[in-house]
Amino acid sequence: MKTQDLIAVLATQPTPVQPARSLRVLWWAAAGGALLALLLMLATIGLNPALGATASSESMFWVKLGFVGSTALAGFVLMLRLAQPGRAVGRVSWLLGAPAAAVWLVALAALLSAAPDERSALIFGQTSLVCPWLIAGLSLPSFFLLLLALRSLAPTRLHTAGAAAGLLAGALGASAYQFHCYEFAAPFLGIWYVLGMLIPAAIGALIGPRVLRW
Repeated sequence: MKTQDLIAVLATQPTPVQPARSLRVLWWAAAGGALLALLLMLATIGLNPALGATASSESMFWVKLGFVGSTALAGFVLMLRLAQPGRAVGRVSWLLGAPAAAVWLVALAALLSAAPDERSALIFGQTSLVCPWLIAGLSLPSFFLLLLALRSLAPTRLHTAGAAAGLLAGALGASAYQFHCYEFAAPFLGIWYVLGMLIPAAIGALIGPRVLRW
């Protein structure tokens, strides 16, 4: 078939991506990645033995859960829109920063109310050197599945789609990691958890055009 004939066929017989299919494919990829991240956490670093007592007595446990959960939700909605050509991102990109902004406000209040010699502990805790890397490591199963899901759809903004996949994977990795982590200070979360989620997002932005090209 000549090139001009092929163009004519494609122009007269479009096959748009169905929103329901995009939702189904990305949902199963995210759900499967979240489950694999949880299993990987249990098999490697293990569950926090004081998790039950912490969840019932530490309000920041639920703040942390809301932070990573809302980031994952915003990342999922962004990915869903990027998977469909011509679909406007709208205000979702702004909503991505809202959970982090809320944690940073709580962190600022905590730092201002703490004594000067206590602020370093609030920021660095005991696990700042490993926290971002463990989150990024736990994000790998989700990252792989989400990139495969995007490849089966039709993203056109490949840098952004790759970054969104990485951010969602990072949020799912952080969601699994929090069941091991015993750091609850808001300054710690606002720095090291955010960094852990941004590592796969940055990698996704870099490799997006290569792995998502269709």
